[in-house]
Formats: sequence, structure tokens, C-alpha cells
Amino acid sequence: MQIAKVRGTVTSTQKEDSLRGVKFLVVQLLDDEGQPLPVYEVAADGVGAGVGEWVLVTRGSAARQVPGSEQRPVDAAVIAIIDTVSVDGQRLYSKREQW
Repeated sequence: MQIAKVRGTVTSTQKEDSLRGVKFLVVQLLDDEGQPLPVYEVAADGVGAGVGEWVLVTRGSAARQVPGSEQRPVDAAVIAIIDTVSVDGQRLYSKREQW
């Protein structure tokens, strides 16, 4: 899993049938200090995340372990919306403090 920040959405009117109803997000991966990396990814959203939120992203075959996604051609999935992140006793991120 990797921590990322939701930067935007992807809209597609034509897509593989198994992807109908799936919301796609543009996420930017974050480093161990919470700073953005120059890496973006499109991830299927299974938790209702919104732009600006920090999320957990799973990639590769693990993204297809989410119930209902076993037969979907996805390489990344948002599996959690983060409330807080603490590293070495220091709060790195708090959703409450961001809003």
C-alpha cells in the first residue's frame, strides 16, 4: 500500500463493460514526509474519496482483491480514506486539521 493525495477525477463515457459504475481518481503518491512525488496514477475508487483527501492505494494484483473487482482490469485501487498519519511520534497528517 502507498499513501497518496487525490488530485482529480477521470471521466470516461466509453469503457470496458466490467468498469461501468466505477469512479476513477487521479492520485499523486506521497513520500515518507508527506511531500508529493512526481508520480501520478489513476485508481479505481471503492471508498468514496474526494479531491484533496489523503488515501491508501493498493496496486497490482492486490487491487483486484477488493470484492467485486476480481474480474476488472484495474492496476490501482483506493481502499481507505486516511484520518491521521503519525511517524516517529509526530503527526504528519490529520484530516480534521486540513478542513
